[in-house]
Amino acid sequence: MKTRINRYLSECGISSRRKSEELVKNGRVAVNDKIILDLNFKVEPSDIVTLDGERIKPKKKLYYILNKPKGVITSVKDDRNRKTVIDLINIKQKIYPVGRLDYDTTGLLFLTNDGDLSQLLSHPGNRIPREYEVNLDNDLKYEDKKQLQKGVYLDGKKGKFIKIIFPSPKDKKFIRVSCEEGRNRFVKRMFGKLGYNVRSLNRISYAGIKLDIPRGKYRKLTHLELQIIKEYYSN
Repeated sequence: MKTRINRYLSECGISSRRKSEELVKNGRVAVNDKIILDLNFKVEPSDIVTLDGERIKPKKKLYYILNKPKGVITSVKDDRNRKTVIDLINIKQKIYPVGRLDYDTTGLLFLTNDGDLSQLLSHPGNRIPREYEVNLDNDLKYEDKKQLQKGVYLDGKKGKFIKIIFPSPKDKKFIRVSCEEGRNRFVKRMFGKLGYNVRSLNRISYAGIKLDIPRGKYRKLTHLELQIIKEYYSN
């Protein structure tokens, strides 16, 4: 499959797409020994691409999901030397978490070195669905359930839960919520707005991918899962 030159450079880890365009404009990029100045030029898989005469090798794209445990930072490194999600994955290549889960929040987290996928999953305009298990300090009242689905304002912007269900009709403290938002501490702040404290929070689904591995474990995304995410949510 052909890839536009700036995207190709970005995917190889050279720089961002915008900075890659500058490299092309400055005549520093060649394909098959020919300087490329056209930003619309597309690279074939068999092409030899060089930057300042040095060959660029495409990096292998990696896609993982992790069942994040409590007490782990959603970051590549931590200045307080706390354990990060990267510490839980035994691979040599660099990968990065997509989005955030709080220190005490558990559940499904994507990790990848594919910037396009990270952008797809993180951009607010894409309305990527997320599902959480929530344990509250008090029973969720019927009127509050309706209000959370209708919407409440956080920092002047309206947020809402798409769906709220009680897995056990007798337990109004344990619920499942679905939303299409990734704002910082969104679920906790939504309940806090109505006077509830979230005792525990666990993400069980993200972009249609279900959590199916034990806490603290990880696995590669399957080709089918990756294809579904890219085809469905990029449309």
